Amino acid sequence: MNDRDNGGRDETAQERADRKWGDLLQELRVMQTGVQLLAGFLLTLPFQERFEELDEFQRDFYLVLVVLAGVTTALVLAPVAAHRTLSGRQVKERLVSTAGRMASLALGAVSLLVVGITTFIFDVVVDRSWAVVVGGAMALVLIALLVLLPRRLITKDLI
Repeated sequence: MNDRDNGGRDETAQERADRKWGDLLQELRVMQTGVQLLAGFLLTLPFQERFEELDEFQRDFYLVLVVLAGVTTALVLAPVAAHRTLSGRQVKERLVSTAGRMASLALGAVSLLVVGITTFIFDVVVDRSWAVVVGGAMALVLIALLVLLPRRLITKDLI
């Protein structure tokens, strides 16, 4: 494989897999901190006095967010667990590829969680109409930053 096919780097396939795994772990560390903060926020809510004032929709929405936070946590932890199981089995490229997909799913789940929490807070503090507007706006911001911007950067690099 020449340098151009390898992203301009002079590295073996194993070195590339190691580098990509290290990069992926850094991304997961950043996501893990955010997920822990969001999940922690959600887990404290039932212990607030005002929680009893939530209507049925708000309680159900809250429980969906708690489940989503749990799934997101699992997605962030799964690549590390897979690495623990597969370490030394000479499958790092496959591990990096699969873990990359899990990280992408985790990023999507974190995005849904941010939109959901924003929507939930506006529903409780202001009203449901504002919650829908602000939640939709937050979704657009996340799509712009997490999907469109990276694609734009790829396009810019190719020109």
